Amino acid sequence: MASIPVIVKHQGTKYEVEVDPESTGEIFKFQLFSLTGVEPERQKVLLKGVLKDETPMSKFALKPGQTIMMLGTPSSEGKDLVRPSEKVKFVEDMTEAEAAQQEGAIPAGLANLGNTCYLNSTLQTLRAIPELQDALSKYEPPSQSSTGTLPQLDLTRQLRDTYKQMSETQEAHVPHAFLTSLRNLYPQFAERSRTGAGYAQQDAEEAWSQILSQVRQKLRVKDSTDATSDPSFIEKYMSGEFTSELVCDEPAALEGGEQPIASKDAFLKLNCHIDATTNHLRDGIVNGLKEQLEKRSEVLGRDATYTKTSKISRLPKYLTVHFVRFFWKRETQKKAKIMRKVTFPHELDVVEFCDDNLKKLLIPVRDKVREVRKEEEDVERARKRRKRNGDNGDDVPEASNPKKKDDKKEASASADGDVEMGETYKTDAEIDAERAAQVLAMKKELNALIDPDLAKDDGANQSGLYELRGVVTHQGASADSGHYTAYVKKTAPVDTKTGKRKEEDGKWWWFNDDKVSEVTADKIETLAGGGESHSALILLYKAIPLPTAEGTME
Repeated sequence: MASIPVIVKHQGTKYEVEVDPESTGEIFKFQLFSLTGVEPERQKVLLKGVLKDETPMSKFALKPGQTIMMLGTPSSEGKDLVRPSEKVKFVEDMTEAEAAQQEGAIPAGLANLGNTCYLNSTLQTLRAIPELQDALSKYEPPSQSSTGTLPQLDLTRQLRDTYKQMSETQEAHVPHAFLTSLRNLYPQFAERSRTGAGYAQQDAEEAWSQILSQVRQKLRVKDSTDATSDPSFIEKYMSGEFTSELVCDEPAALEGGEQPIASKDAFLKLNCHIDATTNHLRDGIVNGLKEQLEKRSEVLGRDATYTKTSKISRLPKYLTVHFVRFFWKRETQKKAKIMRKVTFPHELDVVEFCDDNLKKLLIPVRDKVREVRKEEEDVERARKRRKRNGDNGDDVPEASNPKKKDDKKEASASADGDVEMGETYKTDAEIDAERAAQVLAMKKELNALIDPDLAKDDGANQSGLYELRGVVTHQGASADSGHYTAYVKKTAPVDTKTGKRKEEDGKWWWFNDDKVSEVTADKIETLAGGGESHSALILLYKAIPLPTAEGTME
């Protein structure tokens, strides 16, 4: 049946409306809502009486051009509705750079320029550090006249430009300029292949270390506690400190009066040394914190064996862990690979590797973090249990754990006139509000436990706990062959209305050169090694976030 054009008059304004005779009064009211902003429940349509939602419009035998009166005003909520300040733009109308910034966009891959997967995986993992992205965007290279360095050889500048270009596309980026700069600075990466044409495969860990070395020299950041200071980005966010003690293994040296030698050394990575007893990352880190070396003993008058034992005295916000899987094999003249399976956690607790002073600061915070998490898990379990049992109403007591309202009694009269005292219970909403307030108070207590001096160091870890954010993997039997890829945990998108990050979905991006795909966290569990398949070579951990003084998460 054809629609009928009518005129609706509301507050002195006339609206032309097409009415479908087969529709109902409710649909007609929604048409008027879209024109006037008056919600259907607040409308009074005068049409042979007041129009009801369920009334079919065919009942009124409307004629073309007929005038209908409508009364009603928008609610306060309706008055708050305003036209968007920015015009809605659809993806097909966006530029390539705008589309790459949208929620759900697939990040750019990197083209393989001939055995450059070692570099691609390194660049993708380092890109997972948002503070590095921010610092690079502000980096202004010094003039050539002051440094004598050609702009194209400034590796930090090339890193800045590479990441900027990657952020503006979903297509594979060709990192030719960065690779040229790297090979000019470090000729080892320009080594030609011995087995055929083109360049040789390289070690991703060596590329990682050399890139950080260059960035360490060039990229400075402002110190939030000292306006006159501009520390290196790497030293602030990615560099830790060892407190070490060197002791001669021979008793004669100690008996002769030789004293242990104490020292402090910066480190950019923790090494996980793998031997026949190493099964877990912790075992390998313990191995890496103790080493033997030979040096001259002045007391003995000859070379002697010394043991150097290290403890961590500063933890960086971003911790790099290196699986020492490659060693020089004399027979083959190649870097052979240790295939042993070594598991690693998604959350790493490094408190046991710290010196006593740092432990005292970290342990109370770490333990409180676990206490808060347990409380949050208990609250969530109780909520799910009530939902599963159907007890999710505001006026239904919690069946599994009824709580009396401060021992208050409610009086009621029985049949014989006696007054009975009945028990009343807290509603689910009241229980949830109390538990939420309790969790908030615990988070405030957690923030108060952070040592003031440690809190000032925003580039340090303040709890001793880390979450895994990136993994560089290697597939093959030696460092000079095989294939490197990277896994990077997806970050939660920012809510455009609140400016806060949403919850993460726990999934990861797998960067295999120019191919980018999404994988679940289960895939990370398969990267422990045990053969020539993909095994973790570098892990990038980030300090877990801690609540502010108000108990909120940043």
